[in-house]
Amino acid sequence: MIRVLVADDEPLIRAGIRMILTSADDIDVVAEARDGREAVDIARSTALDVALLDIQMPVLDGLGALAELGRAAPHVRALILTTFGERDNVLRALSHGGAGFLLKDSAPQELIHAVRAAATGNAYLSPAAARHVVDSLASPGAAVRGEQARRRLAGLTAREREVLALLGEGLSNADMGVRLHMSEATVKTYVSRILTKLDCKNRVQAALLSRDAGLEADRG
Repeated sequence: MIRVLVADDEPLIRAGIRMILTSADDIDVVAEARDGREAVDIARSTALDVALLDIQMPVLDGLGALAELGRAAPHVRALILTTFGERDNVLRALSHGGAGFLLKDSAPQELIHAVRAAATGNAYLSPAAARHVVDSLASPGAAVRGEQARRRLAGLTAREREVLALLGEGLSNADMGVRLHMSEATVKTYVSRILTKLDCKNRVQAALLSRDAGLEADRG
């Protein structure tokens, strides 16, 4: 079972999310929080896989809670849930180590899919959030970010760069294994090594770094 924490200051929103998630056989909402501070405290003492964090909460907002979760419970995968899709929020969530970003008006199945993706170490961006990320890659600062990213990738081996390029395409470990003729366990080892070398908190940050650097996967 995927053990989930739902953090939102509105009881009706929490109840609705709980109802959607518990309709899936493999998801269990084990805790709820009314603000970001409570969410972090719960994560410290409760076995969790995924935390769904509303971006606007009292005491400590979703982005603040996300940053603290990275220190207090780094094993918990955090998804940011919001009614707002501004690019800055999306990019800040990803830079703080968020496993994904989706809007509150997302379809129920999309919410379930996002939780499953996060629990398996993959990233999820709602279509609206994904557009903001794509826009940012074409922004005036893209050239500078590209040069910085290429410098960070200088210490990777050729094989690690291949794996990173496929990460940039959003492939799962299983799919990368098929493309690279490696076992899923071997791919997982490579991904772990890449995250450590690049000082990335998760696959999303590594994927964005790959895009910034202009890595392209071998189609052969």
